[in-house]
Amino acid sequence: MWTPEITSMIVKGIGETLYMTLFSTALGYLFGLPMGVLLAVSDKDGIAPNAVLYKILDVIANIVRSIPFLILLILIIPLTRLLVGKSTGSTATVVPLVVAAVPFIARMVESSLKEVDYGVIEAARAMGAGNLRIIIKVMLVEARTSLITGVTIAIGTILGYSAMAGTVGGGGLGDIAIRYGYYRYQSDIMIATVVLLVLLVQLFQTVGMFFASRLDKRK
Repeated sequence: MWTPEITSMIVKGIGETLYMTLFSTALGYLFGLPMGVLLAVSDKDGIAPNAVLYKILDVIANIVRSIPFLILLILIIPLTRLLVGKSTGSTATVVPLVVAAVPFIARMVESSLKEVDYGVIEAARAMGAGNLRIIIKVMLVEARTSLITGVTIAIGTILGYSAMAGTVGGGGLGDIAIRYGYYRYQSDIMIATVVLLVLLVQLFQTVGMFFASRLDKRK
């Protein structure tokens, strides 16, 4: 059963899973990081309170996060086709992955920035630092350990989402598990894909925690 073709397919599936996960995470942070910063600074206890802006971003994040990923994937098929010209495959799956990742990442960034000691912020303000400088030089720097931990969590979550996309032809290991392990009853392939997904999550977790530990100034 384990022919060279099957082996090649699984290797390709690993590549597609890594592509979807890492590319989606990068795009997710491209949009989610600024959104998280805006949520943190515009909150009533932030450095630049703005109730209207916070409420708009808060509602958007809550609505998107409330939609199960598989439903979201199907819901935005028209947008996916508009952007990439198709609704199946690894590249098409990146679109819903990013849409799902942005509010999730924004919430983690918001939480990380709110953990920063307000005394440090006040000290920077007393020395004449403006809000932008405080965000870049103080808040993001002080929260770097928590932010890196958040990246690790985000990668694991997005990896899980990419596997779910296999149910609708999303590509990657999830697609292989569904097509061969479920529809064709090839349990060995199903087990192999599950083991590989677990190993990938553990790999990202280990690397992420290593960097978070190295940057933790409390140690």
